[in-house]
This record gives sequence, structure tokens and C-alpha cells, in this order.
Amino acid sequence: MKALVPALLATTLLAAPLLAGCSAADAPALEPIPGSITYGGQPRTKLTKSPIGSAVYNDFYNQWGQHVYETYILQPDRSLKLVRRQIVPDFPQ
Repeated sequence: MKALVPALLATTLLAAPLLAGCSAADAPALEPIPGSITYGGQPRTKLTKSPIGSAVYNDFYNQWGQHVYETYILQPDRSLKLVRRQIVPDFPQ
């Protein structure tokens, strides 16, 4: 057991710098697809009564008939930022 602790410590110390460079900010931004709220640009109406940072949800069927759920976050300039897209089957398997 005592020999295992230094090995785990060494592994952790070696892996920490590698994982430090990983973050969600490095992930590419989601691009709107046909059916997305922001497809073709931001909506013309501004969400003036919604608080900044609130979530807006959208669900639709894409061109292949798949059910798509999207989540947007309201930005300080009242634009919507697409932060999540999930494609779900209509009938669970």
C-alpha cells in the first residue's frame, strides 16, 4: 500500500499540467443549423424582460427528422449564445 501512494502522487503530478490546458472554452462554438433560433442571425426582437444569463430553450426537428433540443444563454447585449445542442431519438430504444 505504501508503494502505491508515491506512484499515484507521481501520476497526479505528471497529469495535472496536461489537464490544466483543457477547458470548455477551448471547445469550438456551436454553429446554428436550420431550425435554430440564431440561424440566419440574431432574432429581431430583443428579450428585454428576461434577466441576463437566463436560459432560453428551443426544440425542433432537423432536416433528417431528428428531434433537436438547444439551450441558449442571454448575453449582456441581449443577444443569444448557443451553448448546448442535443439530438434525441423520438422513441427510446
